[in-house]
Order: sequence, then C-alpha cells, then structure tokens
Amino acid sequence: MELMIAAGKAVPRLQLEHGLAVDRVYTGSLMTSLDMAGFSITLMKADPAILQRLDAATKAPYWPVGVDGNRPPAKIPVPLPPSHVTKNDETLSRPQQLSEEGHILEVAIQAAAAAVINLRDSLNEWDSKAGDGDCGSTMFRGATAILEDMKKYYPLNDATETVYEIGSSIRRVMGGTSGIIYDIFFKAAYGQLKAKNHQIIEPVHYFIGQSFESIGSGADALEAAIAAVSKYGGARAGYRTLLDALIPASLVLKERLTAGDDPADAFVLASEAALAGAESTKLMQAQAGRATYISGEILASVPDPGAVAAASWFRAAALAVKEKCQAS
Repeated sequence: MELMIAAGKAVPRLQLEHGLAVDRVYTGSLMTSLDMAGFSITLMKADPAILQRLDAATKAPYWPVGVDGNRPPAKIPVPLPPSHVTKNDETLSRPQQLSEEGHILEVAIQAAAAAVINLRDSLNEWDSKAGDGDCGSTMFRGATAILEDMKKYYPLNDATETVYEIGSSIRRVMGGTSGIIYDIFFKAAYGQLKAKNHQIIEPVHYFIGQSFESIGSGADALEAAIAAVSKYGGARAGYRTLLDALIPASLVLKERLTAGDDPADAFVLASEAALAGAESTKLMQAQAGRATYISGEILASVPDPGAVAAASWFRAAALAVKEKCQAS
C-alpha cells in the first residue's frame, strides 16, 4: 500500500514536472534489503524492443507482468530545461581563465576525485563483507561525474557555487545511501556558506580561508554539513559511518584554525584525523545500515568503506592544497 502511494505521487511528477512519458510502472518488493526503511524509484529509458521484453510472459514468481493491466494516462511531456543550469536558470560554464584560487580549488577537486576512483575495487571488496558490495562503484560514478562536469560547468572562480554544482553532479549519477548522504552534505555546506553571504574562494573554501571571517565560515560550513548528515541519516560518532572520519577532521580543523595555524597546515592535520577516524571504525559495531546485521568478528577485519572514502578524498584534497600553496 505504501509503495502504491509513492508510485501514485511519482508518476504525475515525472510526467508533468520532468517531461517524461511513463510507459510502464512496476510496484512491489523488487529489490529489498534487511529491515531498512524507505523505498527506491528506478527509471529506465525504454524503446519498443525493451517494452516487448518487459511484457513477455515469464514464470518468475514475483515479476509483476502488467501488459494487460491499467497503464498511466497519456500525458504530453513538457519541455525539459538544459541539463546544467543554475538556480536562476542561467547556463553554467567554466571560466575561460581561472584565478589563483580557482586553480587551487581545481587541483583539490581533481585530487579528491582521483583518490576515490583509485579506491573503487578496495571499497567494493570491503563493502562486500559489511554492506551491499557497491560502495566503490557508487563513489566511482560520483567522482567520475565531478571530473567531467568540472571541465565544462563548474564556476571554479566562485567556490561557493562550485560546491553547489558538486552536489548537482552527485545527485545526477550517484544512487544508494552514499548518493543521498553526499547530496545532503553538499546542500548543507552550500546553504551555510550562502547564508554567510561570502565569496570564499580560498583553497577548498568550505573548509578553510585566509581571513578570520572566512575561516569561521569554512569551519561552520563543514560543521553544518556534518550536522545535516547526522540529522537526516540518523548516524552519530561511533556508528561506523563516514561521520567517524569527518567529525574528528572537523574538530581538529576548527581547533587548529582557532589556534592560528596556517589554513593549509590545519587542513592537512585535519585530514590525518580523518584517516585515523576511518581506521578506528574497525573497532566499532555498526549501528546504521546493513552492517548492523554483520558479526563483530567480520566487521573487525575491514574498516567502514564509506569512512575510508571520505577520509581519502579529504586527505587527497588537503595534500593537493598544501602542495599548490607551497608552489605559489
């Protein structure tokens, strides 16, 4: 009944708000997980050949063949907006020339994405023992999309808006829990920065800055992102999630910035705390997600893949920023 309600809300939105012609709707427990709340909606681009196969007779006991049943009422799809638009429907583009800060932000993003891409197989292997086995593949899709979109669309000289666009890339391609969590993360970071009404374009600006005001805004943005993930994801420190890497990183970052450390140095020290936090997840009993059903003995053999991914991109970005600043 709940799934039917969700489908009944989703179909007209797909048709009228997103301009998609819906030909078939299948509702039911087609992909399940152990006692996890919520539901998923999967879309597939169809043509006559695919529809013919979907409608073919089958003895699969739970496949909802619906060729003779009711179908969604025909709607005329509305025109879709361009794929990459700002919140004001202005087409985005990469600046023809990058400022010094834009270059620093670019190398940080490149390093972070490359670190995630290189970890794909390891993350999948760890996740196969403590999850669904697809953490690496999911993160790989997000990192690859970020690198591709940055070449054309990211306004790198405006780091606040770049954070928003990173979230847009993630929303477009990343599925599963990781996609939702990172979507929340970047939305919250962007919202905090926008509320401060600062154009912070220092290295990995939402973490660090050169003026005291920028530093405060950057640390606050990271805190806001962590708080949002905790609120909507239900996890806290010690739950064996990516927060076990990001929370210690945030604490060390704010501590070192308050002490007057150079922002790039503070970023590197924070990344060390993130790595230590990710490693510490081996000692934790999971309290969120599928890993809650895995024995402590198995969990102790692998770190949480989401925490490792977060620590890795954080660390890679920090080292890239440090190196770039030293070279400047």
